[in-house]
Amino acid sequence: MKDFLKNVAVVLVLIALLVVWILLPWQGVLAVIVLLALWLSLTKTGRLAREATRIGIASLPQRWGASSVIIVGIAGVVGVLVAMLAMGEGFQATLQAAGNDETAIVLRGGSQAETNSVITRSQVPLLSALPGVQRDSEGRPLLSAELSQVVNLPMRSDGSDANVQFRGLGEGAWEVREGVRIVEGRKPGTGLRELAAGRGAQSQFQGLDVGSTLMLGNQQWTVVGTFETGDAYESELWGDAQTLATTYNRGSFQSVLVRTGKDGFATFKAAVEEDPKLKLDVLTTRDYFTRQSGGLKTLLTVLGTVIGGIMAVGAVFGALNTMYAAVAARAREIATMRAIGFRGTPVVTAVMLETMLLALLGGLLGGLIAWVLFNNYSVSTLGSNFSQVVFQFQVTPELLWSGLKWAMGIGLIGGLFPALRAARLPITTALREV
Repeated sequence: MKDFLKNVAVVLVLIALLVVWILLPWQGVLAVIVLLALWLSLTKTGRLAREATRIGIASLPQRWGASSVIIVGIAGVVGVLVAMLAMGEGFQATLQAAGNDETAIVLRGGSQAETNSVITRSQVPLLSALPGVQRDSEGRPLLSAELSQVVNLPMRSDGSDANVQFRGLGEGAWEVREGVRIVEGRKPGTGLRELAAGRGAQSQFQGLDVGSTLMLGNQQWTVVGTFETGDAYESELWGDAQTLATTYNRGSFQSVLVRTGKDGFATFKAAVEEDPKLKLDVLTTRDYFTRQSGGLKTLLTVLGTVIGGIMAVGAVFGALNTMYAAVAARAREIATMRAIGFRGTPVVTAVMLETMLLALLGGLLGGLIAWVLFNNYSVSTLGSNFSQVVFQFQVTPELLWSGLKWAMGIGLIGGLFPALRAARLPITTALREV
């Protein structure tokens, strides 16, 4: 029982050390590397460890087949982990790019998203008259009362049905949203069954080429344009709000987008809160889209970490088996080194540094694979409005750095016990081993 509890305690300590290592900032990692380099260069024991490491690395080509188990295993862990986290990064970046601090979104009080928000038509003129709302050169409020309808379109990849958000825009929508560009065709006309498709939606779903016609709500709609925004809005179809409301028998709006500027937001928000007839919530679009992206980003981070952790356990066992075999194969060599003055610490350090070198190679390989295969890879997933959001994976330097730390942590644990075995192996016994 004591041995079991001792083993459990050792495992828990190793897990804690791995967590601390992964959470360590780059300054801390740099400090560890500098201290190790100074120890290897300036102390007698360190110099012995450096020479023992050099001897072990020189023999790697003779054990390359077994050593590749460590490299491939850790590359798999890093590749999967970075890819999963890159998906969350890309989704969050795409949503957050749609928001800023100069535009407000108005929803029904307590609503978490547009899908469960209702804004009556009588409330829209009240909002347009409030202080803080910016106006165009002709004195018209920069405001867009909008509604959204989820429609089914076939995916380009396999033809399966997917939910796509069809947004009905008010008159000022194109002016409220800065950075929207028509890249093909033209804007949909007011009062007409015409729509413009986002570039992202056009790349993912069938039937959205300019000039195509779609049957939506038992009515025929014509695709008259393609727009780019560089954010989550590119996943949508845009048309006239009143026409969309008539087609789907919608008597109210779901959100109102208002350009306030940075200085006018607080004034507009206070005015909405002071009017008892409104009972509406006001957020900057940056805050709104940050909330929308947070849930999936957290889920993907947790899922990626759990999957990476499970795979890391397998990679650790692979490293253990490989390094135990390497120590057994080099038993005479290690015993000879100890007999001529290489004590326990240099031997332990040499085996661990050799394992971590292999782990580093695996981490670099896994990160490279993730970057080549997934960086800027375009996909779509279900967002908070129960419609597909088109986004790109983002393999950032921060994610690659995190993957390398995972690799080194796995190498550290995988090399520890074989290193201790090598240091404790009796010299006379080891010299008799074949």
